[in-house]
Amino acid sequence: MIKYNKALKNIKVYEAGKPIELVVRKFGIAAENVVKLASNENPIGTSPVVKQAIMDNADKAHLYPDDSMYALKDALATKYGVEDSNIIIGAGSDQVLEFISRAVLDENSSVLMSAVTFAMYEIYAKQMGAKVLRTLSYEHKYDEFMEAYEMRKPKIVYICTPNNPTGDATSKEEVMRIIRAIGDETIVVVDGAYMEYASAKDKAYAITPQDIMKFPNVIYLGTFSKAYGLGGMRVGYGIAQEELISQLYKMRPPFNISTLSLAAAIAACKDDSFIEESINLHKEQIARYETFAKENGFEYIESYTNFITYLFPDKMDSIEISDVLLKRGVIIRNLASYGMNAIRVTVGTQKQNDIFFKNFLELLG
Repeated sequence: MIKYNKALKNIKVYEAGKPIELVVRKFGIAAENVVKLASNENPIGTSPVVKQAIMDNADKAHLYPDDSMYALKDALATKYGVEDSNIIIGAGSDQVLEFISRAVLDENSSVLMSAVTFAMYEIYAKQMGAKVLRTLSYEHKYDEFMEAYEMRKPKIVYICTPNNPTGDATSKEEVMRIIRAIGDETIVVVDGAYMEYASAKDKAYAITPQDIMKFPNVIYLGTFSKAYGLGGMRVGYGIAQEELISQLYKMRPPFNISTLSLAAAIAACKDDSFIEESINLHKEQIARYETFAKENGFEYIESYTNFITYLFPDKMDSIEISDVLLKRGVIIRNLASYGMNAIRVTVGTQKQNDIFFKNFLELLG
């Protein structure tokens, strides 16, 4: 009998958003009638500039990418005012999370995060045998973080802002307060996967790599999967001081993103107009979700992301709501597995949102 690593016993497999193909197979709904609002993808797709870059590089798909990823790192360095040596590229920002966990964690260590946050923080920690500490609140509250930090001195502290799956954000002032209070022996991860949306909504919540570069133990994470519309290409990055990045490079496998992913990300990084278009559509449509919640008597968490979290009273059940909508071809994210009677809905196009509201109203009726 195979003896598996004992750490695997307490790890739950990450539950990804259900794909359109599953709904087509299971319920016999035509693909064009399925609306996916579960995985926080960009509803308007991918920039035309990026599509052209992918087509221009299609005949290079048999070649390994430039493993130095020079052009992408140069574009990011220009964008954020850092050096190439401050950047590491991952297959999604969650691969950089994996590098960080493998670099510092073992069975004698621990990590600290908020009560409800990105599931991969816990999964990567448990893979290394580390203990997982959580604060009482889903918000990133200074007092709660510092109490846990002082008691356990974790190896990693995660600050996910804006937070996934709740959608709330932590002000730059509060984030910097936490960072300054934590010693150099602990890595602080500032996960800014949705930062483009927070920055556009309120500059008080905007955090950039420049803000954290003076701290040797802090790393900023970003991704091309959300606002840039490249979820299917899997490209993310980490930005930190050179010493931290050089250690993470020892964890990185060669050619960890594809030739086409690299070309797409380089083009996307320079296409600011597409980001502006995406943000403007989002601003228009998320206001409809806020109004809908108020009109139908349930709460929502103020969102700084491209999704919104609806919180239900006891008489409503997020599991039942999600299942009924799924059978109607509307895919959303049920948050029961996070201990919340809530759903997370990606804000889509006007047409997609119309379909969600229509079906949800019929369900409520």
